[in-house]
Amino acid sequence: MLCQAVLLLLHCFASLTLGQYDLCKSLVSTDDGAVWEQYACQPKAQSMKDYMRVKVDPPGITCGNPPERFCTLENPYLCSDECDASNSDLAHPPQLMQDRERTGRITYWQTVTWSRYPEPLLANISLAWNKSLELTDDIAITFEYGRPTIMVLDKSMDHGRTWQSYQFYADDCLDAFNMPPKLVRDLLPANITRVICTEQFSRWVGSKNDKNVKFEVRERFAVFAGPRLLNMDSLYTRMESMKGLRDFFTFTNLRLRLLRPALGGTYVQRDNLLKYFYAISNIEVPARCKCNLHASLCLLQEGDLQCQCEHNTTGQDCQRCKKGFKAKSWKAGSYLPTPNGSPNTCAVAGAPMGGGSNCECYGHSNRCSYIDYLNIVTCVSCKHNTRGQNCQHCRLGYFRNASAELDDEGVCIECNCNQMGSVHDRCNGTGFCQCKDGATGPKCDDCFPGYYWKQGCYSNVCDEELLLCQNGGTCSQNQKCICPPEFKGVLCQQSRCEGDKACNTACTPHLLAPLLLCVLLPHLLATLTAH
Repeated sequence: MLCQAVLLLLHCFASLTLGQYDLCKSLVSTDDGAVWEQYACQPKAQSMKDYMRVKVDPPGITCGNPPERFCTLENPYLCSDECDASNSDLAHPPQLMQDRERTGRITYWQTVTWSRYPEPLLANISLAWNKSLELTDDIAITFEYGRPTIMVLDKSMDHGRTWQSYQFYADDCLDAFNMPPKLVRDLLPANITRVICTEQFSRWVGSKNDKNVKFEVRERFAVFAGPRLLNMDSLYTRMESMKGLRDFFTFTNLRLRLLRPALGGTYVQRDNLLKYFYAISNIEVPARCKCNLHASLCLLQEGDLQCQCEHNTTGQDCQRCKKGFKAKSWKAGSYLPTPNGSPNTCAVAGAPMGGGSNCECYGHSNRCSYIDYLNIVTCVSCKHNTRGQNCQHCRLGYFRNASAELDDEGVCIECNCNQMGSVHDRCNGTGFCQCKDGATGPKCDDCFPGYYWKQGCYSNVCDEELLLCQNGGTCSQNQKCICPPEFKGVLCQQSRCEGDKACNTACTPHLLAPLLLCVLLPHLLATLTAH
């Protein structure tokens, strides 16, 4: 019986680790001697809370400054507890969300109470790693004194520059987010990456044991790998074939938006607002470093997690080929074919390609051609807006990105010259376009002083410094002078009376008589003479 139990345990362990891709290479014997055989590989899963950087917003949302009393939903009128930032025994700073609580005493971060009701009690908790990670199990947030009635979990894949909603939580999803409530277990393989609103972690049940709010990862894995996750090969196959599935579990940052605290009922009791607040004792984020299947180890180096890259790759996420290994474009490793996958190793520069010719295209082409009469090998069909014998130059209309290496797909940046202000769509090596007269700026989309923009730059007709409108005229947008009725000309420099002797006698440019008088005066004199 004991042997059977041990065998069963070993079988289960083998099943759970099957296809985990924990080896990058292995020394194997061949007829030519021992050689390294390369495999797709990834680091082991671990708790990422030890590496996360926690930030809480807005300023002043953490309790204790000034000291404040609070009570709990279980004992709403026994408000004898105190939060005091100056007393280590009574303080509740943000770092207590990620401590190990080795003393056995529960520690937690806590906000101020909802004393400013009906103004919303809002708090954001941002978690950063400065590294791409992949979820391997449920995210679990442990709330003390009640879970929020409304909350959102967001994620970022670009280090917090942009955010997208990961999951919504509410005691009433329709009321809070205009979304029908849904359970992860009800999702199908085709919509497993759907963003849902769930009510199962938000309703008040009056029990101290219901503290956790989860983002369920295992149940999503189970859709492909089975309820006990024994068929991981099926999951990894889906990771490769289903668009967006791997990205769904990938992130660099997480954010909790706490929108309404636990109420302990259906409405807010305004006579006792000291029992409403947020308190978090722990945040668990089980994940692995994303190394694009090019590393089995991820270590803390100079304060940041760093993949220990294999397969001639480099970078924090093993996201590019090492120098000297750029004979073909970088590719992420593949889970397929299981169980060892495809490493997609970066090839050494100068390795034979396309008909036995050596060529170096910096990863922008995988085809070369030999030109007999010139006796040269040249790259064919350069991609990523490159050109040249080795795809080492940028196409016309693009310029070199000085911060990128030659093998980077973003090595060439579009000039984006303004068509109205530039001579053509080409630019120099620093991205500056050749401008038409009067135009300036890197993209020729601005004008020099003395010019105005109107689908291109034109010389000012008038301005406030050198080209002043005369005789009381006003300059309109540097394009024309708006003259008084008795003056005309580009700068209002000419009297309308010029050329009419009678008008000229009575209305010189120095007099501001109405134009009507200048017109009627000759007729008036003729009438008087006739009498």
